[in-house]
Amino acid sequence: MLTKRIIPCLDIRDGETVKGVRFTGIRRAGDPVGLARSYARAGADELVFLDITATVEKRNTFAELVQKIAHNINIPFTVGGGIRSEEDVARLLDAGADKISINSAAVRDPAVIDRLAGRFGSQCVVLAVDCKRHGDRSFVYLDGGRTQTERETLPWVREAEARGAGEILLTSMDHDGTKDGFALEITRKVSGSLNIPVIASGGAGRPEHFLEVFREGKADAALAASVFHFAEIGITQLKQYLHENAIPVRMT
Repeated sequence: MLTKRIIPCLDIRDGETVKGVRFTGIRRAGDPVGLARSYARAGADELVFLDITATVEKRNTFAELVQKIAHNINIPFTVGGGIRSEEDVARLLDAGADKISINSAAVRDPAVIDRLAGRFGSQCVVLAVDCKRHGDRSFVYLDGGRTQTERETLPWVREAEARGAGEILLTSMDHDGTKDGFALEITRKVSGSLNIPVIASGGAGRPEHFLEVFREGKADAALAASVFHFAEIGITQLKQYLHENAIPVRMT
C-alpha cells in the first residue's frame, strides 16, 4: 500500500511566508528558507511553495528564492504561482524544483497542460484547483481565489488528467484557514473520479482532520500551512498519530 503524504505549504508574498483565512486576512508566518529546512528535518514528505500574488500581479515566480529553498532541503518540492509557459517551468526546474503547480493559466488555456506534460513529463505537472461550493455544485476559481469561472470542479479535473496532469492539488476555499476540517465530500468525489494522486488542502486544524481526509476523503496526501507554521501540530507527532490509526505513512 502506498504511504500517505504530509505536505506543508509555504504561501509566499514579498519573500515571506504568509497565511490567511479563505484566501483573505493575510498575516506573516516566517522565513520560507528556515521553515523549509525545519519541515524537511521534521519528516515532511514534500513541500509546496506558492507565490500567491504572482498571477494577479502578472509576474513570474522568483527563481532565486526557489533555488535557496532547494539547496536547504532533501525532499521533493513543488513550485507554483505565475507560471504561464514552458520557459517558466524550465527556469523553475533548473532552479531546483521537482514539480510545478499550474492553475489560472491552465484554465485559460487548457492545452498548456498537454504541452508541459509532453515536454517535462506528467510527473512534473501538478494542477492546482481552487474550488468553492455554490449550492450542490463546486466551481473553479482563478487569480488566487479572486475570479470565479463557469468551470465545475469534477469535469475540470477529469479533463486535466486526460491532458496529462500527474497530480491534483485540491483546495477548498470554503475551508481554507478555518481549521474546521478538510472538505471531505468534494475530496472524495475528485479522488474517486481520477487515477492520479489527489492532495487535499484547506481546513486542517487537528490531527483528526488528517485521519478523516485519508479515510473518508480518500486523499493521497494532505497539505496544511498555519497549523505547521505556528507549531499547533508537529509533523512527527501527526505521523505517529496516523500510524497508530492504521494510516500508512513514512516514519523517520
